[in-house]
Amino acid sequence: MNESNLRQLMSLVAEGSVDIDDAVEQLKSGPFRTDATGFATPDFHRRLRLGLSEVVYGEHKTAEQILEIVAQLSQNETPVLITRLNEDQQSALSDAFPGGRANEAARTYVVHPPEPRAPVEGEPYVAIVSAGTSDFPVVEEAAEVCVASDVAFERISDVGVAGPHRLASRLPILQRAAAIVVAAGMDGALPSVIGGMVGRPVIGVPTSIGYGASFGGLAALLTMLNSCAPGVTVTNIDNGFSAAVAACNIVRCAKDTAARAAC
Repeated sequence: MNESNLRQLMSLVAEGSVDIDDAVEQLKSGPFRTDATGFATPDFHRRLRLGLSEVVYGEHKTAEQILEIVAQLSQNETPVLITRLNEDQQSALSDAFPGGRANEAARTYVVHPPEPRAPVEGEPYVAIVSAGTSDFPVVEEAAEVCVASDVAFERISDVGVAGPHRLASRLPILQRAAAIVVAAGMDGALPSVIGGMVGRPVIGVPTSIGYGASFGGLAALLTMLNSCAPGVTVTNIDNGFSAAVAACNIVRCAKDTAARAAC
């Protein structure tokens, strides 16, 4: 159940079409369920609170555990995102939920996926930027979060500081975005460049791309944390997921503000 469903239910109660006991039962079977397996307690209320259902982190779980958790969370055709999957886990999900959306590069699967949304005029959206092609898996993980969240997004690929002129033609896309996710390895300088050029929230994602002294993304992480561009925020190494969740929250806030202003 999402906020729209809840508002509809409350309206039906208010007009007398649904009595209070029936409404309570619907809520018990929806966001306020407290079902538990022997190894997990799914959070059915998270979509109502945060706008995105509980995301299932695939690493260190068996395929059977993932399938059981997802079967519960995806009832009523609720979109569910599963991250950090291996090939066997992804195959099991494809077999159990054949209508889902697999992304091998991102290592994700979305059950009951909304259609990916491109930006339309006047609508807030997320821009997802990569410094290099090697950052592609992190960009794709961020993109799949936007898909599962039903948030419009635009990718901008391979515009790192080795050729900063490549960024110039993309500035209008960045300037219209509500939030910008920037994935960069090596020296991790791209978020600082964008943060100094565009007055939008910039969320840097250091990636584990680079030669030995990059230390698996640590060099990029420290660069981003020491950015002299004001307002750049930073997630953990390779964490396109958290960056996109934050960006989608910013989009939702922008939409809520616009809706209240229109009232």
